[in-house]
Amino acid sequence: MADTWFSHRPFDDDVTLVWENFAAPWMRCNIWHVKGRDRDLVIDTGMGIKPLKAELVRMTDRPLTAISTHAHFDHMGGAHEFDTRLGHRCEADIHAAPDARNSVYDGYLVAEAFERLSPEEFDISTYSVTPAPLTGYLDDGDVIDLGNRAFQVLHVPGHSPGSIALYEKETGILFSGDTLYNDDYLLDNLFHSDKDRFRESLSRVKELSVTAVHGGHFDSFGPEKMNELIDKYVSGNMVAVDPQGWIDRIIAETGSNAEA
Repeated sequence: MADTWFSHRPFDDDVTLVWENFAAPWMRCNIWHVKGRDRDLVIDTGMGIKPLKAELVRMTDRPLTAISTHAHFDHMGGAHEFDTRLGHRCEADIHAAPDARNSVYDGYLVAEAFERLSPEEFDISTYSVTPAPLTGYLDDGDVIDLGNRAFQVLHVPGHSPGSIALYEKETGILFSGDTLYNDDYLLDNLFHSDKDRFRESLSRVKELSVTAVHGGHFDSFGPEKMNELIDKYVSGNMVAVDPQGWIDRIIAETGSNAEA
């Protein structure tokens, strides 16, 4: 099982989606590998159940910079493997000392997400997130230069205080983290979420000239779907659900552990 934990699918523009193959699709986050001339990015690092860096090293010989769109367990669990770890300053304390509450796996990490694994392969009761103190900070307006391509950092609080997105103006690609993904329920009721700031962030994202959104979960999508989701949230027509309600709803729609 260890050598098949990750799967990957290449997109255009030297972007590859990597995912944790034995976690349910509705649980795992999208891990994005972006190739550059001088260095590569890994945007979000999954749950950290199995080593990620070794998988990426097979895909590149360039230095890797790990960026966390926010400090939730499913997005920064593997960050500790990387020498360069970047994220927003206001969630630095979570990166340095993650626990079940502040990285939100209390309530979201459920056994139904790992039905394809035996208890010997993964025991959910022993899960924790390895501390991964940030080695540098990203804030609104910063630019990440890979030599042949550049990404603008957008601070988009709401889902969490330090949520960020990366926007490549030249191609219109947006890596949106959990600020926007292809689902009718954007989570805005976590312990540190802010609905008013979420609306402001989404309204700002709508002003961008976007060709493709690579979200923190589920399938990528284009500008029409992006605008539809943003309008639905900003207008108040997106119904909020608590953690268990979100999990119950997705299990009912997709099956407890549907194949990718």
